[in-house]
Amino acid sequence: MAAPGIAPRILCIGIPVRDLTFRVEAVPERGCKANASHLAEICGGNALNAAIAIARLGGRAAFAGPMGDAGEMSSRFILDRMATEGIETTHIVRMPGLMTPVSAIMIEPSGERTLTIYRDPVLWTVKLPDTDELLADCQAVLVESRCASFCIDLCDKARRRGIAVIVGVDRAMALTDELLTAASHLLFASEQVQQTAGVTDDSEALKRLAGLTPAFLAATRGPNGTIWLNEAGALEETPAFPVDAVDTLGAGDVFHGAFTLRLTEGGDAREALRFAAAAAALKCTRHGGGLAAPQRIEVEELLRSHPRLAPSSPPRL
Repeated sequence: MAAPGIAPRILCIGIPVRDLTFRVEAVPERGCKANASHLAEICGGNALNAAIAIARLGGRAAFAGPMGDAGEMSSRFILDRMATEGIETTHIVRMPGLMTPVSAIMIEPSGERTLTIYRDPVLWTVKLPDTDELLADCQAVLVESRCASFCIDLCDKARRRGIAVIVGVDRAMALTDELLTAASHLLFASEQVQQTAGVTDDSEALKRLAGLTPAFLAATRGPNGTIWLNEAGALEETPAFPVDAVDTLGAGDVFHGAFTLRLTEGGDAREALRFAAAAAALKCTRHGGGLAAPQRIEVEELLRSHPRLAPSSPPRL
C-alpha cells in the first residue's frame, strides 16, 4: 500500500500492440468483404490498456516489456500515446530489427469484437531491466498471463518482498504455469478459467484451481458479473453494472487495472471488484479500446448512483 496521500505505483508487464479498429455491421463470412463505417488507430495490449486505466483512475503506472526497433512506426506511435497518458516508459526494452505487434479488429454494433494479431515470436526472448530498479517504490505488479517466460523471476521476487502480483488471464493457462503459484491474484475470464481447469462450469473451475494455487481467484463473465472465492473458500458474486455496450475491446484489461489500483489503495477484494466492474462498464459505453477507459470521477459517480449493486452469494445450482 502506498503512503497516505501518495498515489500507488503499479508496474504493468506485457507487450504493447498497435490496434487498427474497424466498425462493421457484421463480421464478413470467409472469403467475403465488408465495408467499415469507421477506422481508428489506437494503442492496445492487455497490460498497456490496464496501465492507461490505472493512470486515468489516479494511480502511477509504469510499463515494462519488449517493443520493436527504435525506428519502427508502431513503437513510435505507442510511445507517444503512453507519454500523453502519463505512463512511465523508462523500463521498455527496444529490440533491434523487430516489429511491435499489430492487430486488426472488427467491432460489431453490439460491441462484440473479432481480431487477428501478429506478434514476432522473438519478442518473448526479451530480458527485463534489473529487478531492484523495476520494483523500487512499487506497490503491485500487474502482468499479462502470456508473459511468464520473461517475468516469472521478477514476480517471485515481488511476492517475497510482499508486493502483490495480479495476473490478468485472457487465455487458457497450463496447470504447470509458474504464474499460477507466483501470483497473489488471478483474474480469469469465464472461458479461460473453464479451459484452464478442464470443466465447463465457472464455480467448479474456480474450486478446482483453488487446490493448485493459494492465489485469490475470480472469473469475469461480462454482463453476468464476476464470480470469485472469498477468504473462506466460499463462492461470491459481484454484479455487473447495466450499460448499453458499444465496444467491449479492452474492457477486461480496464477491469484488471482498476482492480489492482483499488487493491493497492487499501480496498479489500469486494471493494476492488465492484470498483473494477464500474470502470469496465463505463469503458464499454464508448469506442476506443483501452483509450476509452474512464476517469476516476466517472467511476465514483457510477458507484454512487448504484448503491444496491453490492456483492452477493451466487444461487445454489
